[in-house]
Amino acid sequence: MRVQHGVLVPLGYGKYVRSDRVTAVMPIEEERGPGRRTFLYLEDQAEPLVASRAEDSIVRDLVREPQEITRVRQQQEILRDLLEDLSTVNETVRQIVRDRSRLDMNIIERRIKDALEGGAD
Repeated sequence: MRVQHGVLVPLGYGKYVRSDRVTAVMPIEEERGPGRRTFLYLEDQAEPLVASRAEDSIVRDLVREPQEITRVRQQQEILRDLLEDLSTVNETVRQIVRDRSRLDMNIIERRIKDALEGGAD
């Protein structure tokens, strides 16, 4: 398990904490109830935050990669595969496709390269 860097984790009731600042997660055992489920200890902070969510759900969010990041990585992988496939198409075929369908593989290839260079890995 690895804590995701810089991800906001909900603690409940509008409280959020950055995942990489959490140093400990402990269930509240005394006076536990609605709005008081878990103590979160943060770096550079002596007193813990009180979270209304259970410790196991907070830990799950601390180590799980957000869905948006997973989706971006999948999209980047698809673009890399497509770019690799496009690189195998020779110029004659590109010209025929461009003339017959107005689909310019050179433009698509350039746009994919720009998107991958500008995207985060």
